[in-house]
Amino acid sequence: MQKTLLGPGIHLVAGIALALGLSAAAGADQRFITIGTGGVTGVYYPTGQNICRLVNRDQAVHGMRCNAESTGGSVFNLNSIAVGEMDFGVAQSDWQHHAYHGTDRFADLGENRELRAVFSLHPEPFTVLVRAESDIESFDDIVGKRVNVGNPGSGQRGTVERLMAEYGWSMDDFALASELPSREQGQALCDNRIDVILFTVGHPSAAIQEPIATCDARLIPVAGPIVDTLVNETPYYFHATIPAGMYPHQDQDIATFGVGATLVTSTQTTENAVYHLTRAVFENFDTFRGMHPAFAVLDPDSMVSQGLSAPLHDGAVRYYRESGMIQD
Repeated sequence: MQKTLLGPGIHLVAGIALALGLSAAAGADQRFITIGTGGVTGVYYPTGQNICRLVNRDQAVHGMRCNAESTGGSVFNLNSIAVGEMDFGVAQSDWQHHAYHGTDRFADLGENRELRAVFSLHPEPFTVLVRAESDIESFDDIVGKRVNVGNPGSGQRGTVERLMAEYGWSMDDFALASELPSREQGQALCDNRIDVILFTVGHPSAAIQEPIATCDARLIPVAGPIVDTLVNETPYYFHATIPAGMYPHQDQDIATFGVGATLVTSTQTTENAVYHLTRAVFENFDTFRGMHPAFAVLDPDSMVSQGLSAPLHDGAVRYYRESGMIQD
C-alpha cells in the first residue's frame, strides 16, 4: 500500500537514508526541512509556501532552510513523514486521526505512534461544484453523473469514499469516477469531461474560483440526515458553511460539513526544527494570517488544540509554554 501511494524509489531511498543515519529529519543540527502540501491550485500549497517564507526570514538565526513541495495531498504526506521522506506535512484532521490510530486507509500499515501534531490551520468544507447547465440540485443527484472523486492518496479522495460509504454508494453508481488531481479538475468541468467536482478545500480556493468564473459552475449543498449522522458520530467532522459572496454569483450560504487542515510532523524531526517553525508562524501571526484569505479566520488558541488527534511535538510544546499559550 505504501509503495502505491508513495511511488517507486521512495522506499529504497528512505531505506538507504535510515541505514546511513541520514534521514531527512535526523541529527541535532537539522539544516533543511521539507513540508508536503497538495496541488498547486489548492490552499495546502500556499500554506506550505507561506510557512516556509516565514521560517526562511530567520535563517541567519536558526540556520535552517525550509522548502514546500506540491504533493498528492494528506495521505501522501502522512506516509512520506512516516518513512522519513518529509519532515512536515499539511493533512486533513480526519487523516491525522486515522494515521495515528492505524484505522481506515491506514489499517494495513498500523498505528503511527511517532506522528506528532504541530498546529491546526483553516477549516476545509466538503465542496460540490457542478456544471452550470446540470440538473443537479442536491448531493443525492450526483448518482449516474460523471464525478471527479480525486486522486488516490489525497484527503479529498478519502473524504469522498467515507461519505459514499455512509450513503451506501460505490464508484459503479457514477457514469464516470474520474481521478483527476485538483489542478486539472476545474478545466475538465468547463470542458464538459465531467459533471461534478467533489473537493475538500479551504475557501476561497483558486480551484473553485476558476471554473465558477470561467464557465459559471455552481456550488451544491451537502446536508440532511446522513450528513448529520456522520458529523454526530465522528470526532473530526463538523457542520460547515461556505458563506454567501465567497464566489461570483453565489448569493446564498452553502450548507455542508468539513474537516480542518493541520500541520503534522514526527518524532524524527528535531525539537529545534519544530520550535523555530512554530515560532516563525506565531511570532509573525498577523503577517501569516494576511498571507491567504483562508487564514483570516485563524485563532491562535484554537490552533493549539482543535482537530489535533496526535500528541503535540516537543518542539511545539516548548514554544507554546514559552509564549504562555499552554500551561504546565
